[in-house]
Amino acid sequence: MADKDIPDTLTDILLGLRLDGVEYGRCVTHEPWAVAFPPRPEATFHFIAQGNCWMRTQTTDWMPLHAGDALLLPRSTFHVMASSPEVPSVDIDTLARKVLSENLYLVNDVGHSSSCARDARAAAAVESAALEAEPSHILFTGTMRFNLDPLHPLLAMMPDVMRARDLQQSDPAVLSMLEAMEREVTLNRIGACGILARLADVLAASIIRAWVECACSDATGWIAAVRCPQVGRVLAAVHRQPEREWSVAELADVMGTSRSSFIEKFSSTVGETPAKYVARVKMFQARHWIAREGMRVAVVANRLGYDSEASFSRAFKRIIGHPPSEARFG
Repeated sequence: MADKDIPDTLTDILLGLRLDGVEYGRCVTHEPWAVAFPPRPEATFHFIAQGNCWMRTQTTDWMPLHAGDALLLPRSTFHVMASSPEVPSVDIDTLARKVLSENLYLVNDVGHSSSCARDARAAAAVESAALEAEPSHILFTGTMRFNLDPLHPLLAMMPDVMRARDLQQSDPAVLSMLEAMEREVTLNRIGACGILARLADVLAASIIRAWVECACSDATGWIAAVRCPQVGRVLAAVHRQPEREWSVAELADVMGTSRSSFIEKFSSTVGETPAKYVARVKMFQARHWIAREGMRVAVVANRLGYDSEASFSRAFKRIIGHPPSEARFG
């Protein structure tokens, strides 16, 4: 298969990724400020609409961000956004919100200046002056839920932070989407949340695509698998039909090679054997059906080809860590 077929493999995988908007917020801030975002089961998206700022996670040092930057945190690990690394942070959930419509909100944060005032009167004066001043930063933040289980192998292989710094050069349409998102938040028009959710869906897929295309040549795991035409075809097939009883012979046929060559190539690229990968995909799909769609365990077991509910439950517990009756996200 030629290199031109790699995007088709990526398309197959990304077609299975959908995002449901949980909430969206437009944050207007006046420096100095710093906001901490606690871990969440959903994905988090940030767009820096105005001003340069900084971000760090529990595992990364401070990284500079600039106006026009977009970030996707697939697993929403703890992170801090700040006008400067030296500013003490406050939890995002402690800031007052103004509900605009449905799951769209506005945060007018005057920064930390008011907390330094000596008394209530001084604090009010500082806050009033800050509100009258032009904001130093404007951020658009979205909390989005993948249609996949949070521990699904596809999501687990993604990095904690995916930065779209160079998206404008690689995909000019991305800038238009970001500008459209900002307009929807600013204008608060009818149906804004639905439009934002669709824009976020497309933008997240674009960020993932750009991450794959710009990844280093010695990358492993999902990037390497997608960039490898043979393994990429196998991943796309498994994720497209997680309920199918995939045999080694069938997967080797998808790759177009012998069984032994298939097992060696797949294992060295993905980092685990085909059998383990397929089993994990099945169980994370099962957890999604049970937790999100309310499907009965017996129905899931039958849909995945298990002879009995008991045998399915044993396999589910072995891979997930708890019985299917306790399946939930969070």
